Amino acid sequence: MSELQAERPLTEPVAKKSAAAWVGGLLREPYVQLFASQLLTGGVAFVANILMVRALAPAHRGEVALMLQVVYLATQFMLLGTERSFVASYHEVTPAAAVKAYGKLLVVPCGVGLLLAAGYEVLAPHHYNPGLLVIGLIAAYTLVEVAGLATRSIAIAAGRVGDFLICRIVEALILLALLVVLYLANTTTPAIWIVAYLVAGLLPTVAYLIVWLRRPGPEAPDHNRLVRREGLSLFPAAISNMAMLRSDRLALPALASTSALGIYTAVATMTELLAWPVRAYADAKLGKWRQAHNTDGLPTRPILLAVAAYCLVVAPIAAGGLYLLIVPVFGHEYAQAKSVVVPLVAAAGLYAVSRVTLGLLIAKGRGSLVSAAEITGFVVSFAAYLLLIPPFGILGAAYGSLIGYGSCLLFALITNRVTGGKE
Repeated sequence: MSELQAERPLTEPVAKKSAAAWVGGLLREPYVQLFASQLLTGGVAFVANILMVRALAPAHRGEVALMLQVVYLATQFMLLGTERSFVASYHEVTPAAAVKAYGKLLVVPCGVGLLLAAGYEVLAPHHYNPGLLVIGLIAAYTLVEVAGLATRSIAIAAGRVGDFLICRIVEALILLALLVVLYLANTTTPAIWIVAYLVAGLLPTVAYLIVWLRRPGPEAPDHNRLVRREGLSLFPAAISNMAMLRSDRLALPALASTSALGIYTAVATMTELLAWPVRAYADAKLGKWRQAHNTDGLPTRPILLAVAAYCLVVAPIAAGGLYLLIVPVFGHEYAQAKSVVVPLVAAAGLYAVSRVTLGLLIAKGRGSLVSAAEITGFVVSFAAYLLLIPPFGILGAAYGSLIGYGSCLLFALITNRVTGGKE
């Protein structure tokens, strides 16, 4: 007994050290750091949404939302699907080489984008022209977003995901500080709120690009032609997914009003967070799924059932909490948003399951089917918006999302079944 007691001081510190080492190693894993950055982005979006809906009238909140959606769509056109193909082609290169290579990829698309923005300012009819200031802000923030997404791919390829996470933390702190200042100053000009996003994204991104360029290292072979070719093959899926997610925000002001968009966005921004953990899970498991498919077979049914169970448990809790908090958090002007909570939460659940289903198709090497599923979801959702928004307003947009996301999932499930796999 005394010998056992004497050994405890030796074994317990070892166990604690092993546990600490395991936790430290887990936190250094790239997929954990990427998920952390995604959660951070979601948390900042949550707080920013609250600040904006409390400071801005629904119409002005809708204008901010509309400008952000234009930026997010324009970003995809400038990147041309190169985010994933760059990571695959420039694996384990130095940060400086990665920055230079991606910079070359972006010169032409960004230049064309700026020319199109300038042409729109000159040629657009007055009724559809928001003015030089707004177009300039959208163009500038688009470039910042392009650089931000490029740094994510660069960080993964160069093994500097920790740097990327720090960059996102700094961006979040700057953005929150600026938004709080605007809220306390009772700022009601939508363009100024966009300036806050622009400044917060610009400063840390430029700082890290400079730091990476100053780190010496060997030059990497030029794989840009391969990156462009593979990126273009993935571009339909990327742009269709973005359009499916954002076209409701673009359709609402055209078919209803910016005020309706502001009310709708207050809820839609929150419900999107439901799918984020599932999407991060799919990204992290993609390599393991590919390996399983190439060896013993990919067990798709247990994976899909587990994700469906997550959605069935989390969705009712999220819907109930959001329904109860809308008026206390957002104010009485947003009481109408209660009507879209249930369909938007249900749509988010379907979207979450579709991310895993499409990830399984990618693991099977069925990239063309992934693009077909995303295109189907976009076409169906956009058609539903055109039919449902004019008579039903924000409720029509919510059910249009539910129908579109559901069609994408249905297509993905059918093709996943047809392509086979271990059940």
